Amino acid sequence: MHLRRAFGFGNTTDFDPFLLLDDFRNDVPADYLAGFPWHPHRGIETVTYVLAGTVEHGDSMGNHGAIAAGDVQWMTAGSGIIHQEMPKGDPEGRMHGFQLWANLPSALKMTAPRYQEVKAADVPLVQDDDGTAVRIVCGSFWGKKGPVEGIAADPTYLDVSVPPRRRRTLPVETTRHAFAYVFFGDGKFCNASGPLAVPTEAVGWLDTKPPTQADNRSLVLFDRGDEIEVQAGEDGVRFLLVSGKPLVEPVAWYGPIVMNTQEELRQAFEELERGTFLRA
Repeated sequence: MHLRRAFGFGNTTDFDPFLLLDDFRNDVPADYLAGFPWHPHRGIETVTYVLAGTVEHGDSMGNHGAIAAGDVQWMTAGSGIIHQEMPKGDPEGRMHGFQLWANLPSALKMTAPRYQEVKAADVPLVQDDDGTAVRIVCGSFWGKKGPVEGIAADPTYLDVSVPPRRRRTLPVETTRHAFAYVFFGDGKFCNASGPLAVPTEAVGWLDTKPPTQADNRSLVLFDRGDEIEVQAGEDGVRFLLVSGKPLVEPVAWYGPIVMNTQEELRQAFEELERGTFLRA
């Protein structure tokens, strides 16, 4: 399946407790229908958020179903799960969604696998008078709470839309790592650091010129602080705003399995070979 990886399989420190964010966006069915056939996971949790098309899901616990536009699927791999995710386009052939991997702390790496599916109607939408709209997938925001709960990283996962040329300040807890991923329009973000070179100065940042503009498919990593500020461009801006509490633990990662040590990683793959990988 053709996708864009916003981050993952590199230095995990800046994004801790998150490991990977994939943007699967395509309107060519031949590029995505192969999907992700049966494969294992251990030591992580995944949150899949669909904007267009559907993703059919099945796993070794007997769960199966499909998530469509606006729906969310949360899976705790824990001690081990084998599953598949097969995308299907909408009537126009479009497929769009995101998958976020959150690390599990060492004490919960071998917890029992869990699965939750949330329909679009159950994801709260809050709107402000200026037209700013926020869908709350996880966490609390503007007095509302998202439906996905029990994730060890305690994430806040928001889908934020800011109208054209509007300037908004959004709260973020100071103890968290936070990032934004722009997937429509463009804007300027204050209090941001790499990997996108955006202004960090507190004064005069609105007067900066591109390439400080964060446009479609841009990733913005924020410095520590209690808020972020965004100035929407001419077409407005829509982005994921995600934050979580860092685990500050060693990461041993190969493919779909994430543990704390190389020995634990080796053991997981040996169990996969022996057929003893699944515990539940």
